This record gives sequence, C-alpha cells and structure tokens, in this order.
Amino acid sequence: MKCLIVAAGQGTRLREKGALKPLIPIRDVALIERVIANARAGGADEFFVVTGYRSEELQARLGEISTRTGTRITRIHNRAWDRANGISVLAAKQFLDEPFLLTMCDHLVDPEIFRALIAAPPVPDTVTLAVDFNITAPLNDPEDVTRVKCEGTRLKHIGKVIRDFNCFDTGVFLCTPLMFDALIESQARGDDSISGAMNVLAGWDKARVFDIGDKLWVDVDDPAAFAKAENLLDAGKLR
Repeated sequence: MKCLIVAAGQGTRLREKGALKPLIPIRDVALIERVIANARAGGADEFFVVTGYRSEELQARLGEISTRTGTRITRIHNRAWDRANGISVLAAKQFLDEPFLLTMCDHLVDPEIFRALIAAPPVPDTVTLAVDFNITAPLNDPEDVTRVKCEGTRLKHIGKVIRDFNCFDTGVFLCTPLMFDALIESQARGDDSISGAMNVLAGWDKARVFDIGDKLWVDVDDPAAFAKAENLLDAGKLR
C-alpha cells in the first residue's frame, strides 16, 4: 500500500535538537527514516514524502535513504509549506488515486497500528483515523494532541480545543481519494488543515475511527516528547 508522509514544516519546537526536524537523529537514526521503516514494517510498500522547509536538503537525504534501503520514495515539494498541513496533502493529489496511508514525519508509531488499519474491513469512500482512547493517562501531552469525538466508529468532531471528546488523533489515517475533495472543501471554508478536512468528512458522514487499543505512538514534537521516544526505543517498545 502507498503511504503519504507530511514533512514540510519547520518544526521550531524541536530546533534545539537539530535544524531540520525530519532529519534529527533519534538514537542515531533520522526521525523520518524511523517513520518510513515503521510504516514499511506495517505493510506500506511505496512512499510519497511532501517536503517544504529546506526542501533540497531533505529531498537529498530521502534519495539516499531510498537507495540504501531499497525503498521507493517519491519526493514532492510544497511551495506553500508555511500554510497548514492539509496543503501538503493536496500537493500529492496527482499521485494517489487509490486507498493510501497518511502519517506525519514526527510520529513514531507501532507498526502494528499500520498493519491493523490496513487489515480492517474497508468502508468505501471514507477516511479512517486511527485513534487512542486512553485519555485518562495518555503517553502524549493531552494539552498538545488533537482531540476527537466519535460515536461508535463514526468520527463526529475533531480539533485541538474541543471539550467534548473521547479519544485522541494519532496522526495515522487510511484515506481514499475522497480526502482530497474534503481538503478542497475545507480550504474553501477557510481551513487548510487535515483536521478541517476530517470535519468536512464528518459532515458528509464519511469519517471513521479505528481503535488502536494498547499500541503505542509518540508525537515527537518537542524535547519532552523526544525524551519519551528515546526511553521507549531503549526499552524496545518502539522502533
């Protein structure tokens, strides 16, 4: 299955660890290389990475990773990288006309999350978000993660500051091309984000959720999360 990775932003909160977030080494392996390896272990076999900030540097390293690991990686440049992340997803529209995985360049995810999401019974013309129902003692910062309200498998609302929520957004999606239609509609409404597109899909009753159970994921977005990720890697709980 194809996998789209968003890697266009500056990542300023992790700047003390390195100048270009996707290339920051975590236990001697670049963050984005770990993301690619985890998705590959979970069933992805072709990658599309959207770059933006310091694009030439990142694209060169992606070429090296592709050659060294034998991984197919198509590099896509988002000229409007300073806008919200939905613009980066739209930049890949011409390459993806079938179901595909979507994830972020800074999320370290148990490969079994990808595997289980791919294996789940498909619901045609929907987009499914992998969600974490552990909201009482979360691994990730509850003040920083994106919150989700769902009813059964239907996603009803998503956002950073919503109060009525029962799970968290892991940043892993199983998309159909309908995602691009929702992004265009959300953009027309003034919201360039992936979450905006998911709210559009919720309004169309085309947004679904998938429970990751007790599987682990970390949004490596700041030094505290970076330290958590290192500890999990050292303990063999993530890779």
